[in-house]
Amino acid sequence: MKQNTQLLQTPNGMQHVADGPVTTAAIREASPSLLVSEVDSRIVRIRPMSTPVDQISRMVGARPASSMEVEYYSVDTRPSAIALKSLTPLDGLDAASGKHICTLQTSDDRVLAVTDTVLLPDVLINTADSGEQPMVLYVVEALETGGFKVLALNLPVTGQVPAVGSGAKVVRMGRAASELDVQTAQFEALPVKSRNYCQIFKAQIEQSALVRLASKEVGWNFSDQEEVAIMDMRMGMEKSFLFGVKCRLTDPQKYDEVLFTGGIWHQAQSVVETDVAALTEKTLVNIMRQAFTGECAGSTRKILIGGSDLIEALNRLDYTRVVSAADTVTRWGIDFSELRSKFGSLYVIHSEVFDQCGHGADGMIIDPQYLSKYTHVPFKVEHLDLKRSGVRNTDALVATEASCLVLRHPKAHVRIVNVCGD
Repeated sequence: MKQNTQLLQTPNGMQHVADGPVTTAAIREASPSLLVSEVDSRIVRIRPMSTPVDQISRMVGARPASSMEVEYYSVDTRPSAIALKSLTPLDGLDAASGKHICTLQTSDDRVLAVTDTVLLPDVLINTADSGEQPMVLYVVEALETGGFKVLALNLPVTGQVPAVGSGAKVVRMGRAASELDVQTAQFEALPVKSRNYCQIFKAQIEQSALVRLASKEVGWNFSDQEEVAIMDMRMGMEKSFLFGVKCRLTDPQKYDEVLFTGGIWHQAQSVVETDVAALTEKTLVNIMRQAFTGECAGSTRKILIGGSDLIEALNRLDYTRVVSAADTVTRWGIDFSELRSKFGSLYVIHSEVFDQCGHGADGMIIDPQYLSKYTHVPFKVEHLDLKRSGVRNTDALVATEASCLVLRHPKAHVRIVNVCGD
């Protein structure tokens, strides 16, 4: 007796199956992401150590993309320090405040605003009460010709504005409003729109004995041949996710459009150059400082993926209390070696993809909180009946996924580039 499965929706949005068994089609209709999650959970069990980037992106979870072209926004914080162009004293003292008045020009005047206080850490002056201390300025007016009119807060009346060379560090501090102020200069962190393309990844397995396996998507058991094919597919995706170049073109043979995804190696905006052959603990501390502070600040735990030369250099170091090598840590189904410092912790893993792509002495520090995956076509397996189509006397399974990776805070991810010493 044929049963017609029906989905009944309750007032609170829940769906129930009526007049029939729970089928794959019913699950797809009621909860499209359920089977995708199940398939993904099985994919990540296949040699996770070989494809750490793809592994982490699947474990964190992907976002659905409505088209093959993904648009996303990234926001960076306003810089806290800029370079000085000139600090020029004006004649006399300001009549209202009794302070020395100067004009200030910087490398990027957009960073500062009226009512900001500014610190010049490299310019030391002798104060009346506290002795020698860095000079502090107060921005009172933005000049139409560029730059600002500032007051020297801690310079004594009898003192002289010191000569400051171009390139000195200018640090933006807190704003100082008056008692009657109800407004201040606006600052909006405007997000920058970026784009990436979802690339269509495929793998095909042909073997007539696999027909009955292909019909069970949730209870999918990988055979040896399936595992090899999926592993090869994931390795190719790993290389594209890391070092791929964003491109759109028309195939000259098929006259069909092909999209290529851009790799996260090219998306990262922070770079550390080092001589891996001469790597020391001091160098490693400097790398970790740059990876966890300033514009690179993000999570206190990041992932270091590197080629064999870089990992070998890290293994040769003698660690101390400053930088310690902790026990193995398991995250996202991957066994990492943990490096700890006062700046943060790095989960270190070797990537054979770096070796294969000519980056054996390079590495990349990734902040997993700002790594996002978009999928236009979630990973799925389809059965092709090549016998009926007259192609070959075999049946085939085709695995397909259209996806891409993006970095939402590009400066929080650091490329470690090897440069040979003299």
